[in-house]
Amino acid sequence: MSGHSKWSTIKRKKGVKDARRSKVWARIARDIMTAARDGGGDPGMNPRLSLAIEKAKSENMPKDNIERAIKKGTGEIEGADYVEMTYEGYAASGIAVYVDALTDNTNRTVADIRSIFSKAGGSLGQNGSVAFLFTRKGVFEVPVEGVAESDLFELVADAGAEDLTQEGDHFVVTCEVEDFGSVQNALETASINVEEAMLQRIPLSTTLLEVEAAGKVTKLIEKLEDHQDVQTVSTNLEFDEALLEALS
Repeated sequence: MSGHSKWSTIKRKKGVKDARRSKVWARIARDIMTAARDGGGDPGMNPRLSLAIEKAKSENMPKDNIERAIKKGTGEIEGADYVEMTYEGYAASGIAVYVDALTDNTNRTVADIRSIFSKAGGSLGQNGSVAFLFTRKGVFEVPVEGVAESDLFELVADAGAEDLTQEGDHFVVTCEVEDFGSVQNALETASINVEEAMLQRIPLSTTLLEVEAAGKVTKLIEKLEDHQDVQTVSTNLEFDEALLEALS
């Protein structure tokens, strides 16, 4: 996990300044629709939908937009049919990149993703080409201020979490995907402030590059993240202190 939650924090801070709110809302709305389609419209019974709604609220998405996206997902009102896709490839310097996307036009999306890889000196691979380098986990980032580590550890451990670490001014809680809902509910019940909650592909090992080479990889990551259909981008690049400082 080293460095990856810090990179997530940097992306959030950059996003506040750089991302158009309409694009962010559109991306979240697609996630809400897909979650509601696959697991039903009740967030209390659908952890993925609950996560998407919390993300929407954190981005100040209007309640009407959220409710409309849920109804599109459940079929109560007509909406586009989005398909979950994954794309795997390598950035420059052999860094593995895994992309999760939601699209209503798979031909368009794969062409766009391939072009982004190619222009950045990377290459899009076949399914399975880098998947084995990652494991999927639930990740929660909790601000340290006002939270006792021992109390937080006891709370999340009882709910099924497998690890709790501190990275800078955040605690990072990780759990198996199937325990995501129970950990999320425990944090909500205890009124713990969760700054970020996500399902994340965690690299089993990471590769350290010089800052200049790593910078080229992060530019590819940012180009991918800017694409309208891309939900998350995962990589096995090691975000050490020198790189994080340069990115900040």
